[in-house]
Amino acid sequence: MTGQPVSGGGPGEEPHAGAAPLPGPAPGRPRVPRRPGRPDVFTFGETMVALRGSGPLKLGGTMRVSVAGAESNVAIGLARLGHDVRWAGAVGDDEAGQLVLRTLRAEGVEVSGAATDPDAPTGLLLFEPRLPEVTRVHYYRAGSAGSRLAADTVDRAFRAAPPRVLHLTGITPALSPAARAAALRALQLAREHGSLVCLDVNFRARLWTAGEAAAVLREWMPFVDVLIASDDELPLCLPEDGDEAEDGDGPEEGHGPEEGNGPEDGDGPEATAAASGAGPAGPTADSLASPDSLASPGSLASQARALLDLGVGEVVVKLGAAGATAFTCGGSLHQPAKSVQAVDAVGAGDAFVAGYLSALLDGEGPAGCLERAVTTGAFAVASPGDWEGAPTRAELGMLGAPPGTVVR
Repeated sequence: MTGQPVSGGGPGEEPHAGAAPLPGPAPGRPRVPRRPGRPDVFTFGETMVALRGSGPLKLGGTMRVSVAGAESNVAIGLARLGHDVRWAGAVGDDEAGQLVLRTLRAEGVEVSGAATDPDAPTGLLLFEPRLPEVTRVHYYRAGSAGSRLAADTVDRAFRAAPPRVLHLTGITPALSPAARAAALRALQLAREHGSLVCLDVNFRARLWTAGEAAAVLREWMPFVDVLIASDDELPLCLPEDGDEAEDGDGPEEGHGPEEGNGPEDGDGPEATAAASGAGPAGPTADSLASPDSLASPGSLASQARALLDLGVGEVVVKLGAAGATAFTCGGSLHQPAKSVQAVDAVGAGDAFVAGYLSALLDGEGPAGCLERAVTTGAFAVASPGDWEGAPTRAELGMLGAPPGTVVR
């Protein structure tokens, strides 16, 4: 692990105890390095031009133009909350690439480390609403500039301003061997410079198999300080004898993005109102994992314990309508979902991550991190777009306002 654990806990305190950690730093919990002058967060990945239709694509009609990408969604969410964020990726030498860079700059994200590829286009993403609560996503990214991101681009951008936190997703290594090498280089640099590492699993079945993902993610676990995943993604990170992934062979050389359609970067199993900590209310506020559940074989808590034993400092699990739970060596803490009127679930998981990292950077304990995460996730699903509804710091309290409130 690259982050430094926070000391705490009384004499004789058992790790993995069933009791929830007290508010504030938890025993063994990763701490964001205090490095004056460093940017708060560095992240990178593929960001595409996104076209959003008003109905079935085969019927034509108008489309709204924007951009979308898991890592850039998180970057924008953090920038709106007042953090110093840098994004590095590769875009094509085209108008679409200029839109990506212009949008990120306008949102306060530093993009000087990004690369422009003259030999490949910027990726394309199409959103197709089919039912009031069902949207189909089609993406065209095979051979895109983003999939060709080089390790030296990441190396230069990282070394130019080593961050306090490196944020990665499991999407980037799935894009191509080159992108996978870039992600591994970033992990090595984070260790070299003492940056805390946050990984959002973000498994994409259209990009690689569960077995391929598990082979890579298992190797990454010793580098990871904060792991964020939906409950069905945790097995991809567990040791081989405990995982449930199929097709256990490692990634093949040359495996890259598929031609055709599939979930985009900000979408997927976690990008729903419930999974982001928004939607129908979950369990009673601040309900905790019981000692029995922590000891139950195959339970989420036992999976989290196995990851903590590997050296991961904190495991954060998104639990759909039940909210989210954070596991540390000091125990576990659960945060129920926020109830909101869902408008667009895309990008909710990325908003959750932005909120969690924001609070972690502010020195909050597990309770504060979970509260902010479910709040930012709820903002995301209450507005259309991947990142457009991300709140500013001053807006965080608006979620609890009674219906009909007018802010003057």
